[in-house]
Amino acid sequence: MKDKVDLIIQARIGSKRLPGKSLFDLAGETLVGRILERVSRCKLLDDIVLAIPDTKENLPLVDIADKFQVKLYAGSENDLVERYYQAAKLENSTFICRLPADNATPEPSEIDRIIQYHLSLNNKGFSSNLSQINGSGYPDGIGTEIFHFDYLEQIREMDLDIIKREHLHLNFFDYKNQKAMDEEWCPINTIKCPIAFRRPDLVLDVNTYNDYLFMKELYEYLYPINPMFNIVDIINWYDNVYLNH
Repeated sequence: MKDKVDLIIQARIGSKRLPGKSLFDLAGETLVGRILERVSRCKLLDDIVLAIPDTKENLPLVDIADKFQVKLYAGSENDLVERYYQAAKLENSTFICRLPADNATPEPSEIDRIIQYHLSLNNKGFSSNLSQINGSGYPDGIGTEIFHFDYLEQIREMDLDIIKREHLHLNFFDYKNQKAMDEEWCPINTIKCPIAFRRPDLVLDVNTYNDYLFMKELYEYLYPINPMFNIVDIINWYDNVYLNH
């Protein structure tokens, strides 16, 4: 049976830092909708799953999943390990790609590139180009993380604290401190960012209202010109338009 590679996107309305951001407008569509629109262009994904909390507050996200014709899983609000595990188990995922729903400009070609790289490693470890790892040079927010379902199954059985249950990546790698959690158990892998957009200084996450205003401006400028704008377009806009106004 062919290995199944699924992208699971975690989203919720009740974000602690910026409540409701999943529904914020970006050039006429919700933030989550824009993410789904972009990742649908990936070529190496078998399924895309929007994984949300099973509360009434999050019902608008059900409609967005339906609109963009992606799978939906509703589960635990704060236990992301459990939410990912149940979503992946339901979809019979072999490999799981993780993407937070505050990364509003995922780059389809770079998601495909890290998938292709990881599949060459014979199921071993955790690979990421979601942000910079060990000097890889990636902007923050255009790639994804990928790991085998077996790792998630093992993590689920561990005695984890609240932080590690809510922040799945911390069971593998701490981006802030550039530290692997257990290199022997799960080697950390990455790829070098192409020189054309090797900009680790660039942060494309939406965690605060100012982040949203930045992303709104980006979308309102680039989307009408080319709905399929890429990271090189973003950098050109940032360096030549945004920084000069």
